[in-house]
Amino acid sequence: MWVGESGRDRVEESVSRRRRPASGRVSMAMVAARAGVSGQTVSRVVNGSSRVDPDTRARVEQAMTALGYRPHRAARALRTGRSQTIGLVVTTLATVGNSRMLQATAEAAAERGYALTLVTAAHGVAEAFDRLAEQEVDGAIVLNEASALVSAAQRPTGLRLVVVDAPTGAGFTSVHSDHAGGAAAATRRLLTLGHTIVHHLAGPADSFAAVERERGWRETLTAAGIRPPAVVRGDWSADSGYAAGRELASCTAVFCANDQMALGLLRAVSESGRRVPEDVSVIGFDDVPEAANYRPPLTTIRQDFTALAQRAVSALVDAIEGMPEAEGAAVIPTDLLERASTAESVR
Repeated sequence: MWVGESGRDRVEESVSRRRRPASGRVSMAMVAARAGVSGQTVSRVVNGSSRVDPDTRARVEQAMTALGYRPHRAARALRTGRSQTIGLVVTTLATVGNSRMLQATAEAAAERGYALTLVTAAHGVAEAFDRLAEQEVDGAIVLNEASALVSAAQRPTGLRLVVVDAPTGAGFTSVHSDHAGGAAAATRRLLTLGHTIVHHLAGPADSFAAVERERGWRETLTAAGIRPPAVVRGDWSADSGYAAGRELASCTAVFCANDQMALGLLRAVSESGRRVPEDVSVIGFDDVPEAANYRPPLTTIRQDFTALAQRAVSALVDAIEGMPEAEGAAVIPTDLLERASTAESVR
């Protein structure tokens, strides 16, 4: 008797259900049989190993989905000696960048079979690391401003560490966006529009990202034979951008170190009676989801938070699972997205 595709699937599913143990739990052996691979291959897929070709991985994952297989975390921990959990250390989730990194990191960790534990460094990273040690995580990722707090004395012994937005240093792997390159692209764009001076609304002086963005802006102006003006500094918030905007409202071009501060600056410029971009051109950094809906839509430097999180998680999990560590910092490219907040200078 001939059985069509849909009928065959129902038959296979029926057989699979009959083969399930009395507990109802699907085993790796059942997944392996359905996918036509060895149990070792299924184990590699479950544990996020890179030693599985894409077609085989897809076949195993399809079998897992069809059978309703769920890895048993406790059993895997006993087998591997790992908790299958990584920590994420932040100072705050009030900034859009940190919030987006949290979501992207959780998704990237889940893809590699790891759970994510979030701790804040409100009282310093040493306390945050102590809390992670109590939870026996396999490693940790430190985000953004918290990276400035990771001194040599505070690096935990034996805890594998990846730091996002920090210079390369002994004891941890560094991953960061091309902050300086993005800032240079923004500054060059404003110069090509005929602006003879580009002002900078900078982030906190103790932030690696802010320092790098300021460096890209400063070096680009210097290379063009322009003496960089004094920076105006904010704290990443729209409120600080508004306060700085009242000081910068008479300028013709401003590069803001993030989109939130740019939003505050746009309001301040508007309240001063000047228009963006007719009187003042503004470029931000990050490309937050709302940037395209500002009034006017904001020209900005796009930071790829998904790629950043995936690289950080990959570096950490590879280290946890004994893979060779890459040397130096991993740098994720940025892109200039031109919208309606920039125009040619009328001066």
